[in-house]
Amino acid sequence: MDAATAKTDSDQTIVLVLADIAPVSRVWGWTRIVKGPNPWLAIDGVRFAKVLGSGYEGGFGLKPSSSRQGLFLVFHTALAAADFLSHSEALHGYRERTRELCIVQLRTFSCRGSWDGTALDVTTGAPPQGPIAALTRASIQVRKASAFWQHAPPSQSALEGVHGVQLAVGLGEAPFLRQATFTVWDSVADMDAYARSGPHLDAIKAAAQHQYFSESMFARFIPTSIQGRWKDRDYG
Repeated sequence: MDAATAKTDSDQTIVLVLADIAPVSRVWGWTRIVKGPNPWLAIDGVRFAKVLGSGYEGGFGLKPSSSRQGLFLVFHTALAAADFLSHSEALHGYRERTRELCIVQLRTFSCRGSWDGTALDVTTGAPPQGPIAALTRASIQVRKASAFWQHAPPSQSALEGVHGVQLAVGLGEAPFLRQATFTVWDSVADMDAYARSGPHLDAIKAAAQHQYFSESMFARFIPTSIQGRWKDRDYG
């Protein structure tokens, strides 16, 4: 079955947490990254978890952010995700220690590739209209990292102020080599207009031609809820 188009009976729900840690809690924030996904995988209903850093000011460059980070959680069911959002002490820790916190709930309508061998279930059909969200992540081959990063900054900086973008953030598991981009768009047409033109199209062609990635995943979602604040913008 083609995971990019087939709808399954899965109730899998994804929660993305974007956090800007307050200055007095920076050490606490770094310990979340050091501990990694294991504490989150111990939560009932969590199938897959990633604790992610971010680029400077939540952007896409090589300079890391000292305060912004992300948490990507895949729940077996929507009920488990709702219970987490309502009752999780771990999530409450973020609420108490952040200057900004934005929580996005997602249902997958397209997924190609995998993340550490895990693919996302397709749980809904493509929407007739927006908004939609997209996650692009890759494990970059060490010997090809320098070539990849020649293409990445122009492609990702093109997101600044592009028509139809509601939210854009650069995320990563490890500097230079395990990178991700998460975006929310007004419509599929707006996303496609960006993806299929200019520096981003050049980067896609180069990645395919030169095989920059040892693993990659390209997923598209319906955002069922966006709540909170991120980069001075209120959502929800």
